[in-house]
Amino acid sequence: MARLLVVDDEQDVRDLIVKRLRTDGHDVLAAENGAAALAAVARHGLPEAAILDVDLPGMDGIELLARLRRHRADLPAMFLTVLWDGEVLARALATGALYVRKPFTAETLRAGLAKALQAA
Repeated sequence: MARLLVVDDEQDVRDLIVKRLRTDGHDVLAAENGAAALAAVARHGLPEAAILDVDLPGMDGIELLARLRRHRADLPAMFLTVLWDGEVLARALATGALYVRKPFTAETLRAGLAKALQAA
């Protein structure tokens, strides 16, 4: 299974994602914002993939992915978000990352992660 980074500022959502991924056997680093995510990566190393909310306090998920990709340009990623206006969608799609709309199901999460990891 994969080593994953999950970043979502909503604790309930983050905990749900982490629980589902750990149940599937993944090793998961979790953070509530971009700064905490970068600190976790500095301590524990780069993940094999990232699952990111777009609307994060301070640094959004798209900027966070750009910073993570400075260390690994081909880092697979998936965005989970409710924000899909034209500008946000264009920025997210420009990263090449997958996106899944919230609310999501366990199966949608698994399928999106599998697709992201296969593309890597």
